[in-house]
Amino acid sequence: MSAELVLDARSELGEGPCWDPIHDRLIWVDITRALVHFYEPSSGRDTALDVGQPVGCAARRASGGLILGLRDGFALLDSPASKVELVASVEHANDLNRMNDGKCDPQGRFWAGTMAFDSTSGAGALYRFDLEHGAVPIVTSTTVSNGIDWSPDERTMYYVDSGAHSVDAFDWDGEHGTIGNRRPLIEIQESEGVPDGMTVDADGYLWVAIWDGWAVRRYAPDGTLDRVVEIPVARVTSCVFGGPDLSDLYVTSASIGLDERDIKRQPHAGGLFRVRTGIRGRHGNVFAG
Repeated sequence: MSAELVLDARSELGEGPCWDPIHDRLIWVDITRALVHFYEPSSGRDTALDVGQPVGCAARRASGGLILGLRDGFALLDSPASKVELVASVEHANDLNRMNDGKCDPQGRFWAGTMAFDSTSGAGALYRFDLEHGAVPIVTSTTVSNGIDWSPDERTMYYVDSGAHSVDAFDWDGEHGTIGNRRPLIEIQESEGVPDGMTVDADGYLWVAIWDGWAVRRYAPDGTLDRVVEIPVARVTSCVFGGPDLSDLYVTSASIGLDERDIKRQPHAGGLFRVRTGIRGRHGNVFAG
């Protein structure tokens, strides 16, 4: 498997990709530049919408439009031409934190976490959001709340706190949206990089982006390393399956924090990459509210 640069975006902090099968496009964000991007593989066209504040993640809504995890909380966006509507404030008294990665669960709730701008240890939390109950903190004292996804049999939730250098597994109760029995599944040594965003394919394998690791790694459901896909940039942030048969792995990356020498080594840092995997992913869950 090899990574192909499809968009030399030069984003500061590209993240949160999700595939939109209705419009055959990839939705992704540049967190620190407050941009939600819409990339069309068929034409290579990418458009960006400034949402006014740092945006950690986006997901499709069943009723159309997007739900966003913003610096200030959860927001709705009906269309690129409409205004962003904040529907749940999160940590409004704390201007040192922002939203980071997030995703919808199989029942249509939106999960997204916070982190400190300076990555202070234990400053963040993972929230569950729906329009009936609002935003509820589920996992507290996280450092960099990051990748999240669910097993195909909907019995397990996987979660990354990058500060802990691990991917953890929880027992998942879809009816109530609750988790339990947290245990480490995958541990990444500091010398290898940092686990970041992730996605789960149709076979239940986990694809984990490795920040400062130049790679996306695929792990079996038992945590065994299956393969490593090299990416030609160090700060690999997240990944998702897309394309007509959901076998194209789209990979986001970042250029933030790199100096001039780093950029010379990796001129496409912050770019969007595609890997033809030959392995099928799954359609992303949508927000039911």
